[in-house]
Amino acid sequence: MRTTLRSIQLSFVLGIQAAAFAAGASGPDLVVDGKLLQNHWIVRDEDFTADQCAAIEGGISPGTHRVLRFSVATPNVGDEDIVLGDPNAHVAANDGLYEFATCHKHFHFRHYARYELIDANDPTKTWRTAKRGFCMIDVAPAPQLSDQPPKRWRFRSCGHVGIPGNQGISAGWADEYYEFLQGQMFVLDGGDNQPPVPPGFYIIRITVNPAFVPSGSADDPCRNPDPNHPGSCHQLFETNYENNVAESFIFIPDHPGRSGAGPGANDPAPKASDALDDNGEPID
Repeated sequence: MRTTLRSIQLSFVLGIQAAAFAAGASGPDLVVDGKLLQNHWIVRDEDFTADQCAAIEGGISPGTHRVLRFSVATPNVGDEDIVLGDPNAHVAANDGLYEFATCHKHFHFRHYARYELIDANDPTKTWRTAKRGFCMIDVAPAPQLSDQPPKRWRFRSCGHVGIPGNQGISAGWADEYYEFLQGQMFVLDGGDNQPPVPPGFYIIRITVNPAFVPSGSADDPCRNPDPNHPGSCHQLFETNYENNVAESFIFIPDHPGRSGAGPGANDPAPKASDALDDNGEPID
């Protein structure tokens, strides 16, 4: 009986979403800013200490490592806001949206984006990023990618344990993760227990709100079944799941040094306040 009821519920949800897709219903729609990704990446050598959250969460050994850093923006080009509210409430409800990051001491959104580095000559060779979680807020207007003229931002508070947050992405706005934030990188020299990445041509592939297969545990539910890919789920409802990917073709050099190589080599380091939300909490 339980299996039959679950099947009926899933069919009902899929039917609603399929109708929404077919009718072009109003709703949020996340994409990845491919131009920003193409123009803001850098390969360079960096020092890591054992107590850095990037090292702890990414399994990176202390010492000097070659990394590929990159910036990502995820505009909401739909005509409705993505509304999440306070992470504390979601964690209390155990609804699968957030988890507590023990190193950062704040909440991370689960299944928000997938970062992949792909060998351009052999797509079967891929590497993962050290990035583990996200705070989803309005960081920058994105009128160039949206039909919606950006309103005043609505979501600017990540929240913290015991400190209410207000997360989401307004229509016409984008969440951004600068290349300088912790974890916003691939480790290239094997320092994170992955195979080293040789010099050559590669593709950075970013997928926002990626499809995933739920683990079956109570804290990892299927919130939004994908009507076009049975068995796959998404954390956030969108009117279009087929436009969630952007790629950047890059070249990883042999000797970038500490000054770095790539179009992001001239990017200025952000001010400390750029990495904080309106409550003064870190957004990484």
